[in-house]
Amino acid sequence: MQINLKINGVVHSVSVEPRVTLLDALRERIGLTGTKKGCDRGECGACTVHLDGKRVLSCTTLAVMADGREITTIEGLAHGDALHPLQEAFIEHDAFQCASRAIVTRQIHRRGDFGFRRRHCQAFVAIAAMKRALGRRYPVDSGSGAG
Repeated sequence: MQINLKINGVVHSVSVEPRVTLLDALRERIGLTGTKKGCDRGECGACTVHLDGKRVLSCTTLAVMADGREITTIEGLAHGDALHPLQEAFIEHDAFQCASRAIVTRQIHRRGDFGFRRRHCQAFVAIAAMKRALGRRYPVDSGSGAG
């Protein structure tokens, strides 16, 4: 099936089978590898992209569902050679890709937790540092972190 994906402002015409995910279309058919395959079940958020301005998990979204719609990937955040502050923060703080979901969707609540025990997340320190680097203020408590 032939579909048109408008990715980061550029239209790509690709042929996909109806079962191909948006993640696989981006990485394997178009060659945009900034969107990562993590858990491949929609839990980690490494595959997060924007579809018509709304966050979606590309590993659980079929490519045909994005036909004719606006897709923004991590590559689309930069302005020419100038990195977006989020991209700079990832590099500066050596953050895990799953951190993007927590930052972009503001899943770090005022208490500083993710809805699960903070000590189980190795990305927490990098996420907190990235938030500070991006100029956002999210107070973190010193409690148990239970969510």
